[in-house]
Amino acid sequence: MARKEPAADAANPGRLKQIALTYKMTRKADNKIGLVLAAVGIGIFGVFLAIGFLIGHPIYLGILGLLLAFLGTAIVFGRRAERAAFGQMEGQPGAAAAVLDNIGRGWTTTPAVAMNRSQDVVHRAVGKAGIVLVAEGNPNRVKTLLAAEKKKMNRIVADVPVHDVVVGTGDGQVALKKLRTTMLKLPRVLTGPQVTATNDRLRAMGDLMSNMPLPKGPIPGRGLPGRPPRSRG
Repeated sequence: MARKEPAADAANPGRLKQIALTYKMTRKADNKIGLVLAAVGIGIFGVFLAIGFLIGHPIYLGILGLLLAFLGTAIVFGRRAERAAFGQMEGQPGAAAAVLDNIGRGWTTTPAVAMNRSQDVVHRAVGKAGIVLVAEGNPNRVKTLLAAEKKKMNRIVADVPVHDVVVGTGDGQVALKKLRTTMLKLPRVLTGPQVTATNDRLRAMGDLMSNMPLPKGPIPGRGLPGRPPRSRG
């Protein structure tokens, strides 16, 4: 037991540091975050404490209010931090790849399966909804990339539905913060074995990025071009 305690103690400062860094990042984009969190926490605690005095149990309701205030503050903080992060990522090269890399279980994502000299890029995700091609860049130029990649998908896996999404803020585009929700709403038409078979066929096909170096410019996320797709399921 003595050996586990230092590890646990070392983990706590790491979490606190991460929370502090997240707060600083959020505050840059949302300078009212401190006031909002304080209002939520004090408001929830105050309501429960007042009810406690009314019914004659201020200590019990006060403790419950404190716990719920902490929970409510954490939820609000998480949502506003996520919104701030998406706001900073919007329009950055590779932002969609970062979202896809964290979409959740059941999806296999491969960033940068197609790219042009202007660094317009198409990423691919495979799940029970089929194949989803996610493009980011100039909306006029990515149409050519999407058309070529869809043609390739239809030739290799003709029996699998192929969806395409263009990330952006224009008409017919999907905002970065709504990308994950949009993909999860797609109807599920494939079984688990069919998803596995599709991924195997695509791996055998190989990707453009397997033989072409990535142009300079960061692509956020844990997945890197040139690596084989990683299964989320």
